[in-house]
Amino acid sequence: MQCPAAGDDWLAVTAEPMPVDAAYQWAVRPDCGGVVLFSGTVRDHAEGRSGVTSLEYEAYVEQAEPRLAAIAEEARSRWPDLGRLVMLHRTGLLQVGESSVVVVASAPHRDHAFEAARFCIDTLKETVPIWKKETWAGGSDWGTDAAPIAEVRPPGTAPAGVGTPSLGEEAGLRGARREM
Repeated sequence: MQCPAAGDDWLAVTAEPMPVDAAYQWAVRPDCGGVVLFSGTVRDHAEGRSGVTSLEYEAYVEQAEPRLAAIAEEARSRWPDLGRLVMLHRTGLLQVGESSVVVVASAPHRDHAFEAARFCIDTLKETVPIWKKETWAGGSDWGTDAAPIAEVRPPGTAPAGVGTPSLGEEAGLRGARREM
């Protein structure tokens, strides 16, 4: 996976291994003194499941990538001085220790880089249609920490009405079997 030739956002859902070092290096800019990198890795346990050996990620790519763009747009509206943003998520079968998601934010000062990176990973988990299937010592099943997929919303706006179907439900996907 190669970094973009132009622009300040690198957003993708891919089956390729996460380019953690390349994402960090790409985010470094001379005008940005703060670069925050988050890499989510496959761990050996989940809630109520010890001995996790692998995770398998699925994504509704046609909707995932536009939602990543919406998150980047919202982050830039909240922190206008952001330099570069990276949000990459992997699909397919991953083993313990492999990186499944990478978020990098650069800004002139560390506080905005930290805040933007936290906003991006938290919002990605809430709004992007990606699901994980866990394999552990006792079997294999979808993750237990699933939640309905929400919309990317500016601060202070009301959430979608109760009973409003999520994007995943509308598409006939496992709407409640969410990623991470």
